[in-house]
Amino acid sequence: MNLICSTCFHVFLLFAATLTLLCLQHKNTASALGNDTDQLSLLRFKETIVKDPFDILKSWNTSTYFCNWHGVTCSLKHQRVTSLNLQGYALLGFIPPEIGNLTFLRYVNLQNNSFYGEIPQEIGHLFRLQELYLTNNTLKGQIPTNLSSCSNLERLSLTGNKLVGKIPKELGYLTKLEILSIGMNNLSGEIPASIGNLSSLRVLTLGINNLERNVPKEIGYLKSLTHISIASNKLYGVLPLALFNMSSLTFFSAGVNQFNGTLPANMFLTLPNLQQFGIGMNKISGPIPISISNATQLMLFNIPRNNFVGKVPTGIGNLKNIWSIAMEYNHLGSNSSKDLDFLTSLTNCTNLQVLDLNLNNFGGSLPNSVANFSGQLNQFYIGGNQIIGTIPSGLGNLINLIGFDLEFNLLSGSIPTSFGNFEKIQSLTLNVNKLSGKIPSSIGNLTQLFQLDLSNNMLEGGIPPSIGNCQMLQYLDISNNHLSGTIPWQVIGLPSLSLLLNLSHNSLSGSLPFEIANLKSINKLDASKNFLSGEIPAIIGQCISLEYLNLQGNFFQGAMPSSLASLKGLQYLDLSLNNLSGSIPEGLDSLPVLKYLNISFNRLDGEVPTEGVFRNESAISVKNNSDLCGGITGLHLQPCVVKDKAQKDQKDWKIIVIAICVVVFLLLSSFSIAIFWSKKTHLRTSNFSSTIDHLPKVSYKTLYQATSGFSSNNLIGSGGFGVVYKGILESEERVVAIKVLNLQVKGAHKSFIAECNALKSIRHRNLVKILTCCSSMDYSGNEFKALVFEYMEHGSLDKRLLPGSEIEDQPNLNLLQRLNILTDVASAVHYLHYESEQPIIHCDLKPSNILLDNDMVAHVSDFGQARLLCAINGISDLQTSTIGFNGTIGYAPPEYGVGCQVSAEGDVYSFGIFLLEILTGRKPTDEMFTNGMNLYSFVEVSLPDKVLDIVDSTLLPRELKQTTVSTTRDQNLSHLHPNDLKKCLHELFHIGLACSVESPRKRINMKDVIRELDVIKIALSRK
Repeated sequence: MNLICSTCFHVFLLFAATLTLLCLQHKNTASALGNDTDQLSLLRFKETIVKDPFDILKSWNTSTYFCNWHGVTCSLKHQRVTSLNLQGYALLGFIPPEIGNLTFLRYVNLQNNSFYGEIPQEIGHLFRLQELYLTNNTLKGQIPTNLSSCSNLERLSLTGNKLVGKIPKELGYLTKLEILSIGMNNLSGEIPASIGNLSSLRVLTLGINNLERNVPKEIGYLKSLTHISIASNKLYGVLPLALFNMSSLTFFSAGVNQFNGTLPANMFLTLPNLQQFGIGMNKISGPIPISISNATQLMLFNIPRNNFVGKVPTGIGNLKNIWSIAMEYNHLGSNSSKDLDFLTSLTNCTNLQVLDLNLNNFGGSLPNSVANFSGQLNQFYIGGNQIIGTIPSGLGNLINLIGFDLEFNLLSGSIPTSFGNFEKIQSLTLNVNKLSGKIPSSIGNLTQLFQLDLSNNMLEGGIPPSIGNCQMLQYLDISNNHLSGTIPWQVIGLPSLSLLLNLSHNSLSGSLPFEIANLKSINKLDASKNFLSGEIPAIIGQCISLEYLNLQGNFFQGAMPSSLASLKGLQYLDLSLNNLSGSIPEGLDSLPVLKYLNISFNRLDGEVPTEGVFRNESAISVKNNSDLCGGITGLHLQPCVVKDKAQKDQKDWKIIVIAICVVVFLLLSSFSIAIFWSKKTHLRTSNFSSTIDHLPKVSYKTLYQATSGFSSNNLIGSGGFGVVYKGILESEERVVAIKVLNLQVKGAHKSFIAECNALKSIRHRNLVKILTCCSSMDYSGNEFKALVFEYMEHGSLDKRLLPGSEIEDQPNLNLLQRLNILTDVASAVHYLHYESEQPIIHCDLKPSNILLDNDMVAHVSDFGQARLLCAINGISDLQTSTIGFNGTIGYAPPEYGVGCQVSAEGDVYSFGIFLLEILTGRKPTDEMFTNGMNLYSFVEVSLPDKVLDIVDSTLLPRELKQTTVSTTRDQNLSHLHPNDLKKCLHELFHIGLACSVESPRKRINMKDVIRELDVIKIALSRK
């Protein structure tokens, strides 16, 4: 019995031992199988890598235990892979589906590599995964929906890839998710409302995608959210109010979308922890919430390019931690003296580094307190406003400034010498103001300066040679000032200048220094409209990077440098209005990218090439060079004739002999005529001859045929001295306007002579061009005189301003068209007064004398009452004339009515009345002007508050409601904010009043008119 029991006991022990051994063997086998799966999955991962520049995966081989491979971490208990960290090694390859077999993974970081392909669906098998970082790769395809199976996921970052499609709504199941970062992709569709289920979410980054529609209100459920970025999408609508009740929020970025609406007045009371707030480039309007004074944690407040209005709260000075304030391109301020009061409060912000207030409606002057801004301030921009007064010299205390912008304001006075303290500054722009005085030599201290723009001011004196110390300067614009003297070699020789050197529209004299050869990198060089003389240096050909060269309107002489042909990148060349002689240099026709060439109004001779830019008639201008020949047919030049030198010399000698004989004969003839003719007849004949000899003649028969016998069907206008017909000159196949003088009207002869005198030498795109004339007998034997002009398709301006003129597909002129017309007319009058060979007073500016061509470009016409001014012994006087001055009632200045001589100030007055008429739609002779009221007083009493009440009733509705845009010249201003439109009109009316004051001495001149109109146009173009 005992034996049996003993045997059974041993059998039991053997069975138990065997069972235990089998269990242990099964467990070890399972463990070995799990390890093998992880190892095989990692080896498969290595196989997909096609580029490993740092040999990071070199250790991934079977000779080393996989838990010791680089970037791999295993659990101690199970020896399974729990972490895969290969970030930042520039690996190139794709993520294999076998990554889904690493089921113990809790952490995956593959960011900052070059992984491509799609995110494998198998990644959804990693149910233990807590953190997944695939940032900054080139992954494409959609976000896998089964990521929702990774229920333990706390951090998901897919930012900086090429993912497409919608954000899966299934992500809303990841209730443990704390960070969701999927910005900088190509995701589209809407933000799913299911995001509101992510109750643990602290960071949400969806910026820089193509997301659309409204932000779901459910996003307000995320009470733990501290960081939200939805910038740079296509989102629209009003931001949910719930967003402004997230007391935990520290970072809010929603810029570059299409959000509208206003900000809640109390928003900064409910966001006590907010540190950064950015909503730039949207359509948000209304005032800046006054509660901003409570946002004491705020460090960044950026709201540029919106529609904010009103004052900036002075409480903004309570933001002691603020370092960036950007409010540019809004409608803040009201052009009042108190608009900039908030600047004083900003002196409390000792961390302030960036202050951008550009392109608003701030008025008033800069307070002296700006000198007490934070010493850390490095960017200060307040250009494009209405700031008046002088620049506080204390601004020189801001020695850490890198960028400083005061352009497009109304600042006067001089540039403070203290600006020489800006030793770190890189960009200084003071252009388009009313600054006067000299350019301080202390500018030479700014050795880090990259851009200096002082253009469009009233600066005078010489260019400081010290600017040559600015060895980093690449952009220098000092054009449109009153600078004089020579060009310092230190400045024009600055080798750093590469973007622009603009010296144009000044009174600089002397020659171009030879140091110009140092400008090896200059792209654009403009020295036009000065008094420069001498020869153009041949070494200008060493400026090998030149694309734009303008030396027009100077006194350069000698030959065009042959070295110009070496400027292979030259696209624009203007040497017109100089005294250049000789032939066109060889090789100029071989410049590969030359698109525009103007060498007109010089004394050039020889043959015009027919290749390169010379093949395009519209790209070149060679007119008024009497000895040029050849060229393409469209230039209408004489053909070139090759002559034997001996024959040419002999002919030249004969010409000299004949010329001497002619001179002697003319002297004797003049003496004889003086004896037998009366002084009056002699004067009339000589005046008439000198007037018309320069013009090509046309016969009475030609004009008779051109107008179908002067048919009434071709009658297009009439005036005090005659009528105007539309005609077709068959010989030229050209439509023209023919002004036939009524010689029975007293003064008609003199009007004919006056108009010829005025038009014979002037040339300007905004002046009517005389083509030919006729002084003959008609078929009845009566004296006949006529002038032939270019035909203007849209007729006279007065017809377009009449009530009910919106006929025949010709809509009423919009504001931009009227502004263009004003600029055109002002440009023409400016030319007559200051730029023509002999100053001319028009004497009869009015809408009926303004003609519009097919492109709606305005041309000043009717010079029948024009007067020439002569400068004798330094004193301006009127040329003797017996033409009685009549003018036009309402447009003629008051001093003409009491016998004063005509003057440039008289034309300015007429222009002012013309401007007021074109804006109000009311003529100066309107029946409403009685009891001492006139057009001037009607406008004056209505400014500034009632400016919209006096504007032409056909104008504002079109500008405010029209939404279509046609050609550049005809586009409307419907995109403008009403405040911008009102501001534009106010400034235009101000110009009209400044022109038409009663006292001639108090009127501004046409130079200032041009400057003011340009400022308005430039400001509007930047809206």
